[in-house]
Formats: sequence, structure tokens, C-alpha cells
Amino acid sequence: MKSRENLVRLKQFQVNEKRRQLAQLDMMIAEFERMASELELQVSAEEKKAGITDINHFAYPTFAKAARQRRDNLRNSQADLAQQREAAETALKDAEGELAKAEMLEMRDGKSRDVEVAGRSAMIG
Repeated sequence: MKSRENLVRLKQFQVNEKRRQLAQLDMMIAEFERMASELELQVSAEEKKAGITDINHFAYPTFAKAARQRRDNLRNSQADLAQQREAAETALKDAEGELAKAEMLEMRDGKSRDVEVAGRSAMIG
């Protein structure tokens, strides 16, 4: 059956797409982590240079405040991406299950066709 083959190809494409999305999310999470670590180093260097670590101090460096805010925003985005990753993992598992079902249907149909062809040739011969 041609439609079963197309179904299997479609499901395989969907699984590959989900895997690609998952890999992309992993890369983004890692990149955000790297950027947040760099910002953390910049904040500590700026605090050390100014000699002030109290955020509420009137002379606390403006750059350090801005870098802290960017770092916090990156951490929040990273948490959001982690939630998206969990949803993507679930979607991948579902897609893999649908692919397995479609492959089993195709194998079953292939076996039944083989039996029909073998039965016909046995009746003819």
C-alpha cells in the first residue's frame, strides 16, 4: 500500500523534526548558560574594581547593575527554554510512538500481501 509508505515517511519526518527542535533547544540553553557565566564574571570584576558589593549602595557601578539584570533575564529565559524542552521531549516520544505504529502497520500489510501473492501462485501452479 502506497499510503502506508507515505504515512511512515511522514511520521519519520515528524520524528526528525522533533529531534532537530530538541537539539536546537539544547544549544540555546547551553549558549544562555555561557552568556550568563560571562556576565557573572563581568559583574564580579566590576565590583572588585569599584570595591563595592552592596547592590543598594549609592555608588554601586551602573554597569554591574545592568549586567546583573541581563544575567537574571538570561536565567529566566533559560528556565523557560527548559520547560519548552520538556514539552519537546514529550512530543518526540509521542511522535516516535506514532512512527512505530505506522511501521508495524506497514510490516503487517507487507506480510499479508506476501501471503496473498504466495497463495495465488500456489493456486495457479
